[in-house]
Amino acid sequence: MEYRRSGSAVIESLQNPRAKQWTQLLDKKGREKQGRFLIEGIHLVQEALRSELPPETLVYSAAREEAVEPLLQEASALGVECLAVTEPVLAKCTDTQTPQPVFAVVPKLPWRPQQLIEASRRDGLVVVIDGIQDPGNLGTIIRSADAVGATGVLLGRGTVDLYNPKTVRSTMGSLFHLPIAEGALGEWLPKAAEAGIHIAATSLQGAVSCYEHDFRPATWFVIGNEGAGVSAEALELSQHQVLIPMRGRAESLNAAMAATVLLFEAMRQRGIIFHSS
Repeated sequence: MEYRRSGSAVIESLQNPRAKQWTQLLDKKGREKQGRFLIEGIHLVQEALRSELPPETLVYSAAREEAVEPLLQEASALGVECLAVTEPVLAKCTDTQTPQPVFAVVPKLPWRPQQLIEASRRDGLVVVIDGIQDPGNLGTIIRSADAVGATGVLLGRGTVDLYNPKTVRSTMGSLFHLPIAEGALGEWLPKAAEAGIHIAATSLQGAVSCYEHDFRPATWFVIGNEGAGVSAEALELSQHQVLIPMRGRAESLNAAMAATVLLFEAMRQRGIIFHSS
């Protein structure tokens, strides 16, 4: 049985040029070449459709069209291209073991570090990522930043790819809710400091408790690599060093947990409501 939508036949061949393009987006080189990435599943596609950066193309299983009918209507109203494919094509183009009924092709986020500086001048709060390697950790930090209404996230060089499918899934859609930019910390931390923004880093040496540090002024705080911590370069560029005091016997928290503690302490100090856009 052939399924059709808007007069277009279902894409059945794995050799179809569009299917080949989508498959390339599972690889970082393909994403960099095309300037696009994939999001999988009803929730992520829905978040993208309702963001300022809607998808270019929505691809769905012809066999499961009823499950995504509301998404198709929403996408069509926005002028998003909607294409039906067979289950084998869907499985080939997606990263999950059990493919969701829909994925979408989305342009890479347009944010730049300078925009984070401009947005931070008043009382902004930006999480700076220094070499985190685990996709789940990065995604969780982005979700936590979104949860407290942070101004944005800056990804330093050497950090896991934001558009890695595992990273994208672990953000649960939060990557569409706040600016996320990429840039060299050696360049952008000094520029933020010149703009009057406080630069803080997590550290175990010469640091004050995060509960004593004042997070109310405009602040960028650096979270380091899971094993090595904040790099020597970023520590040198930081004006403040903070730690999370612990009463138990655990040596440390993982990067995502540490970032979340600091973000919620900043929110508490700021009276819950942030004023930055």
